[in-house]
Amino acid sequence: MKYGVVGGIVALSVGVIHLFASQQTTIVLDGSTTVGPLAKAFAEHFMQQHPGVKITVSESGSGNGAKSLINGTCHIATMSRAMKPEEVAAAAEKGVKAVAHVVAIDALPVLVHPSNPLTNLTLAQVKDIYLGKITNWKELGGPDVRIVKISRDTNSGTYECFEELVMKKEKMADDVEYVGSNGAVRQRVMTTPAAIGYAGLAFVDKKVKAISINGVAPCAETARNKTYPIARPLYMYTNGEPPQGSLLEQFVNFYKTAKGREITEAIGFVPVN
Repeated sequence: MKYGVVGGIVALSVGVIHLFASQQTTIVLDGSTTVGPLAKAFAEHFMQQHPGVKITVSESGSGNGAKSLINGTCHIATMSRAMKPEEVAAAAEKGVKAVAHVVAIDALPVLVHPSNPLTNLTLAQVKDIYLGKITNWKELGGPDVRIVKISRDTNSGTYECFEELVMKKEKMADDVEYVGSNGAVRQRVMTTPAAIGYAGLAFVDKKVKAISINGVAPCAETARNKTYPIARPLYMYTNGEPPQGSLLEQFVNFYKTAKGREITEAIGFVPVN
């Protein structure tokens, strides 16, 4: 079976959901567009192994995933960042105990159009591009064309990771374009020769070029050994530890199984040891 970015089943949850402990037959996930491909592939395989179980996956962003868990409209919040202290506190106020499950490791490749001759940038150069200090590719040895800067929206865990590891919390330039998903970043870069963007490993293919940062190429191995400078864990959050023996527990721990690790690698992420 082949797993990919557009694979799996996606559905939107409506209203408040109910937990059925060990008898639960519906599992609702909401959150990160980075974790989305993994969640969909897990869901597809899990439903094949458990006929009668329905798993739905929404991709509204990590921040909205946290809100969904807090408000009781999902069983699992998928997030490409850790929950913030204020989110954990908001959850506690509603009687929700946010429990983190690190399901994979992801590098955050910097993407350019395949026609761009550059193959490497320093972390400082990437930061200066997004700050607006470097505005033309010719300043970096590329073509004489103005750089088109693409970023994830500010509600995204991918954005927050980039903001922390690359921007060091400094504000991006006013002309940065913000888009709502990793797939939208990829689409914008693949159709815009002057563009630069960033997305998860699962969104890299031959239609975009992932360049090296500080001489290190983004891949599973460099994310695993922490030599690639823009990498992060990927999470699934639940309200407390799932009931022992429940389908929810089996699903949220699926990443630990041999099949879960196989799917994780096929998507392009790094399995958790």
